[in-house]
Amino acid sequence: MKDKSLPNEGLMREGKTLSSPYYVSPSIMPDKNLGEDINQVYRLLFETAAESLLVVDKTGLIQLVNFRTNEMFGYEGKELIGKPMEVLLPDKYRHSHVANRDSYTKHPKRRSMGMGMDLWAKRKDGTEFPVEVSLNHFNANDRLFVMALVTDITERRKAENDIRKLNEELEDRVEKRTQELEESQKLYKIVARNFPDGTINVFDKNLNYVFVEGMELFKYGVTSEKLVGTSYIKRLPEEVRDFMRDKLMEVFEGSNNSAFEVSFKDRHYSMNVVALHNTEGNIEQILLVERDSTLQKKGEEEIRKTLEKEMQLNELKSRFVSMASHEFRTPLGAILSSTSLIEEYLDRKDSTIDFVREKSEKHIKRIKSSIGNLISILNDFLSLEKLEQGKIELHPALFNLTEFSKELIEEMQPLLKKGQKIEFINKGDANGEVFIDQQMFRNVIFNLLSNAIKYSPEGSIIEFCAEDIAGGIEILVRDHGMGIPEEDKTHLFERFFRAKNATNVQGTGLGLNIVKRYIDLMDGSITFTSKEGEGTTFKISLKNTKQ
Repeated sequence: MKDKSLPNEGLMREGKTLSSPYYVSPSIMPDKNLGEDINQVYRLLFETAAESLLVVDKTGLIQLVNFRTNEMFGYEGKELIGKPMEVLLPDKYRHSHVANRDSYTKHPKRRSMGMGMDLWAKRKDGTEFPVEVSLNHFNANDRLFVMALVTDITERRKAENDIRKLNEELEDRVEKRTQELEESQKLYKIVARNFPDGTINVFDKNLNYVFVEGMELFKYGVTSEKLVGTSYIKRLPEEVRDFMRDKLMEVFEGSNNSAFEVSFKDRHYSMNVVALHNTEGNIEQILLVERDSTLQKKGEEEIRKTLEKEMQLNELKSRFVSMASHEFRTPLGAILSSTSLIEEYLDRKDSTIDFVREKSEKHIKRIKSSIGNLISILNDFLSLEKLEQGKIELHPALFNLTEFSKELIEEMQPLLKKGQKIEFINKGDANGEVFIDQQMFRNVIFNLLSNAIKYSPEGSIIEFCAEDIAGGIEILVRDHGMGIPEEDKTHLFERFFRAKNATNVQGTGLGLNIVKRYIDLMDGSITFTSKEGEGTTFKISLKNTKQ
């Protein structure tokens, strides 16, 4: 007896559906000669889908499921038919889902769920697994039906094996279910037409359309009757034509199925191809299920970027803790020991003012140096934080470059090692005025000169050269110190990076990273040349817009 709950009758008349606005091509309408073939196509379209497809009525009762649904959820045959769809949901979601389903049937629309959401399904054995769901609706015999495409996102790669297994069992199923196919062919056609996010296609050996349906067609204003008999390959962008032709012809040549992805421009598509055999076992046609996976790819890419960023942050945190524990301990220890020695000199009964002054002088200098190092470290951290938060803005001002340079050199005198000297050199019209952010420029030059002092030996000359060039200025800072190893040069401007020959020299590894970011903010450039054991030269080029 025919199941009256299924919309199997009265769906088509004179080449049009009674409840669908779309035209049905007479070329694919069943007649007494072609009905069985079309039935086979409809069943193959539904049963060979790589994802779970199920149809429910307005009350939420399951009317139709494909093989993948039973396989995914652990049911058999028609076991799910007539059951409420909530049996496929975890217990804690069932009550709220009834209300959500009722709300959807009042205002049905095409909908994709899962990206950025936490959706779960439940198998017959009680186990739960994450899913993505795409919904669409259609009317048949004045009744609303909802079609759901469910993807088990924990076993994406299993689709190829499932399709192969379905293909091996295809002929047996077609023979056993011929009558069922005849009764439900109209519903399968509606399912194919409303296939979400893609198309379902059948091609002949020339890769011309024999059948095509799916919501993707209507997105681009194309109807199936316009495509049947035309070339599928010619509709594709040139950059993917050869690839697609090769993949499809491989199936015609004997490969039972193929699953792959195609990308062009900003779109991504998942392709599943199955060979369709005739009664003699020959491959006369192939079935291609084409699904737009752009949103899925974007979601995966966002997750990948988030994970990479988290890994980078964890690495930076680890490097920061290691650096900070060392860089703070050293100056604090020096301050503590020097303070204790000064206190000891003051407590000695035979101490005189001259004795205390003589003994304390070097320790006071040591304390000042350590405090200066701590301040420098904290300034680096504060500068980095402001840069990360985008709180630093350019405030260009007009000032004299020569006067600025001499004042900065004077300020740095206490940092010089014994016998060191900073030599300022003017070239061209470098005595003139410049219009740039003075504070940011000061931080850059101060950092480069500090490094030159730190990494150069006692008695060495540090060259600070300024030159006017076309439309800007060029600054050189040259030292004759330890230089940079060749293998470390590509990492020099990275955060917390220290060259292997500088591990015993105090520093945070932040200075050059901050310098580079300051230079970028000023729309300039910084380069360097260096040879290990001979010294390093940094060159800065900045625009100079004089007012």
